[in-house]
Amino acid sequence: MDNPQTTAFAAESRVWCPHVTVATVVPREDRFLLVEEVVHGRTVINQPAGHLEPGESLQAAAIRETREETGWDVELECLIGVQQWTSSVSGSQFVRFTFAARPLHHDPARPLDSGILRALWLDRQAIVAAGDRLRSPLILHSIDDWLGGRRLPLDVVRQLPPGTPSI
Repeated sequence: MDNPQTTAFAAESRVWCPHVTVATVVPREDRFLLVEEVVHGRTVINQPAGHLEPGESLQAAAIRETREETGWDVELECLIGVQQWTSSVSGSQFVRFTFAARPLHHDPARPLDSGILRALWLDRQAIVAAGDRLRSPLILHSIDDWLGGRRLPLDVVRQLPPGTPSI
């Protein structure tokens, strides 16, 4: 007879899961912090963004990715929203949690993540002008949501400690 727990774990491993990512919108004087990076041999512009790591909170991931990709330490201010998107290039599906953050300190000597060419500050007009150099449509949607006043409190995203019992 099969062990019910083993059967449940095997079923879980067959469940499709999207990529869970985070991004930050970091405004400063009508400009936004972005990165220029090489992805699949193509130079694109993106927000500081990346994948959630095991055991990491979404908020910690957003702060970490911003630091690793730009050299900027930031303080999260709010959640802008959660976006679902399918890449027309790879077919990969993403669920992205986008936060707004305030820049605190820049360390220009900090090495940036592999593939990141540089961090840059662009205004909305320059971002629009980048056109197909934008890595995804989520970049401009997130900025426009922020400019439109979308602000959700950070505590709408909650991470329960490991081992929290179910009811």
